[in-house]
Amino acid sequence: MQNRAAPVITIDGPGGVGKGTVAHLLAKKLNWHVLDSGAIYRVVAFAAEKAGIPVDDYDGLLKLIKGIKATFSTDNEGTMHVFVNKGDITARIREPHIGTAASQLSVYPPIRTALLDCQRQFRKPKGLVADGRDMGTVVFPDAQLKIFLDASPEARAIRRHRQLLQQAINVTLKDVFAQIIERDARDRTRAVAPLKPAEDAVIIDTTELSVDEVFTEVVLQWDLRQHKDTHSS
Repeated sequence: MQNRAAPVITIDGPGGVGKGTVAHLLAKKLNWHVLDSGAIYRVVAFAAEKAGIPVDDYDGLLKLIKGIKATFSTDNEGTMHVFVNKGDITARIREPHIGTAASQLSVYPPIRTALLDCQRQFRKPKGLVADGRDMGTVVFPDAQLKIFLDASPEARAIRRHRQLLQQAINVTLKDVFAQIIERDARDRTRAVAPLKPAEDAVIIDTTELSVDEVFTEVVLQWDLRQHKDTHSS
């Protein structure tokens, strides 16, 4: 059961738009909880690889999900760490092939349903900033503010390539760009919870914006929403 007393801000968008960074900055500013929904799917993909379960073995994946004991924690720097069986797998789930596998298994409706309650459990007082691809459309449709970040595929590929190199993951920019195009097509055309802005979302194009500029705009939108709610009540 969701704690509907706890407010939610959703930040959706494709990979490489900066939604994770902005979500953590916003959660830190508001002193709220944060949900990286993509990490949950990556945990399943990582566990499946370790167990030798193919991403199209949906029955096997559903059984696997029931036995996964994952925990999430945020350090003093605002970085989220992911643990499975007390082992820190944060870096492992960020590897490109795990991201691809997570995207592939996420198109299966029963898997999305199985992980829905898990994501909603993050909604606690004082509030939650949730980043993903269907946070505002499916997981938290009653969110107080819905943000959708977007950017050109080229800009997103450059950002993601830089992130991977910083994590000592050696991959070419060409491969990163191809993976982004492939994932966009899969996410936007899947039958359940396709990637798209919620009807009431604020859309921000981050192609030419810095992280600080995007963060400032999101904070402004939250302040405006609070002001509007105060004067309408």
